[in-house]
Amino acid sequence: MILGISAFYHDSAAALVGPKGIIAAAQEERFTRIKHDLNFPINAINYCLKEGNIKVEDLDQIVFYEKPFLKFDRLLETYIGFAPVGLNSFVKAMPQWLKQKLHTPREIRKRLPGKWNKPIVFTSHHESHASSAFFPSPFEDAAILTMDGVGEWDTATIGIGKGNQIELLKSMSFPHSLGLLYSAFTYFCGFKVNSGEYKLMGLAPYGSPVFKDIIINELIDLKEDGSFSVNLEFFNYCQGLTMTNEKFARLFEGPPRKSESVISEREVNLAASIQAVTEEIVLRMAKFTREITQLNKLCLAGGVALNCVANGKLLKSKIFEDIWIQPASGDAGGALGAAMFIHYQLMENVRTPLPTDSMKGSFLGPSFENKEIKTFLDEAKVPYNYFQEEDDLLITVSNYLSEGKIIGWFQGHMEFGPRALGSRSIIGDARNTEMQTKMNMSIKFRESFRPFAPSVLEEDISDFFEIETVSPYMLLVAPVKKEIRIKMDLEDIEQMKNPDLLKRVRVKRSTLPAITHVDYSARIQSINEKRNGRYYRLVKKFKECSDSSIVVNTSFNIRGEPIVCTPADALKCFVSTDMDILVLENFVLLKNEQSQATLKEKDKYLASFELD
Repeated sequence: MILGISAFYHDSAAALVGPKGIIAAAQEERFTRIKHDLNFPINAINYCLKEGNIKVEDLDQIVFYEKPFLKFDRLLETYIGFAPVGLNSFVKAMPQWLKQKLHTPREIRKRLPGKWNKPIVFTSHHESHASSAFFPSPFEDAAILTMDGVGEWDTATIGIGKGNQIELLKSMSFPHSLGLLYSAFTYFCGFKVNSGEYKLMGLAPYGSPVFKDIIINELIDLKEDGSFSVNLEFFNYCQGLTMTNEKFARLFEGPPRKSESVISEREVNLAASIQAVTEEIVLRMAKFTREITQLNKLCLAGGVALNCVANGKLLKSKIFEDIWIQPASGDAGGALGAAMFIHYQLMENVRTPLPTDSMKGSFLGPSFENKEIKTFLDEAKVPYNYFQEEDDLLITVSNYLSEGKIIGWFQGHMEFGPRALGSRSIIGDARNTEMQTKMNMSIKFRESFRPFAPSVLEEDISDFFEIETVSPYMLLVAPVKKEIRIKMDLEDIEQMKNPDLLKRVRVKRSTLPAITHVDYSARIQSINEKRNGRYYRLVKKFKECSDSSIVVNTSFNIRGEPIVCTPADALKCFVSTDMDILVLENFVLLKNEQSQATLKEKDKYLASFELD
């Protein structure tokens, strides 16, 4: 068995791969409750070893997801190239490198829960991404495209995968990076780099791409193949502690927005503009990838592959006949990719692609039995209702959904990757006109513009959305069908006579207001019985009692908090928000039955997370 590790930058994780495929994978943040935790993933490693029923000493290989010395080489060369500018950044970075990162083998051996005397293998950053994209995919052979901020030197690669081997053919190098370009605008618009990029994507549909030409003409030199060079006169990420500089600010009409301040029309239009540029670059890269590989299927990974709007445009373009996207496309997924690279590429194990994929729905984290949950609830003296039969449970919960209740849904193995897929989810009725506002403001405590995703029965996906494929990992955005988004009642028609109410009507006109974004799009999760089990059966039961086969699905956490991992995490989040119901496997907790002693922890809980 092979243990893969990613650590020391952001989203540390561990993954275990064996003869029968992926055994377990988890991010360290879920255990420590530190969002995007970069520390050595000892908790994730312990979980993986437990799930695989193996000790460190019995592993065949341990692999790290990138090559620290090559990364250090890039940092030194960059600092020297900009010296003496960037001294502060250099001084801040060096202690961690000299103390820890340059000694990664030592750090791994020292922190492992057991002795390891064999060599530790190091894959390159984009080899790990490419492996995570291709090896779990359903394709016997496919083109591979990876895009992120930066690994060692590479920022994007094109490759091919065939059988149990991958080969990287082309690369784009630092400082020219689509991921860093997008992150620069994330920073400038007042969001946190490496975590706020999805906020920028969600903000984009509210604006117009009025700055697109300025970005293409002033900031980058874009080639037909999607490669580009960055005009470093406008950026500070090579030598400073910020992403952009004063010249960038002058180009875009003022200084960066301060975090938590009012979002102006400028930020909205900047978001729309960089999103449009990103989509154009991704499409050009995809076309070039198809041209040089001559393969009709594509696998995607790297942080940019989490841009589900760009993914939707790529799918619609028909450049490739089929696309598969790694659900843990960021650095956490690098741990899995590194382990799979060793298993297939170096150890030459036979690879047999499965018809869907071999990610097991990305449900690769911890699970909890009813017995464990009962013990926890009894010890905490928390009132609950227990359902012996699943059907009774699902009928009860689906009725609550129909009544407009918001439900914390906790069952099965925790998801690996940034998306909640029905194992650690907060769910509600997508038809409810108040659902989006309530979830954003009094449960998630996040910006009001943020959209929510729908979970829809796979067999009904074409009834609601203009999409020709399934989307199991919530990584594709598609338009809501016209007959749904233009359906209006008489009140709507009257309101349209008043221009001041037009914006409100524009959102209200959808019959699925809780999951329809301002541009009539949605980030879709399609679910089926085999992949999603009980969650699918719940939505199926909801359809029986409501005639709707679609629910809102957002991650089970508040803003600034990692997705919940344990029943204790779920209970704390439940009592500290306006969720109405909590389902822990076969146990149902009602908010109005909880004691004041339980509820009084709310302020303390909310204060423990930075609302980023």
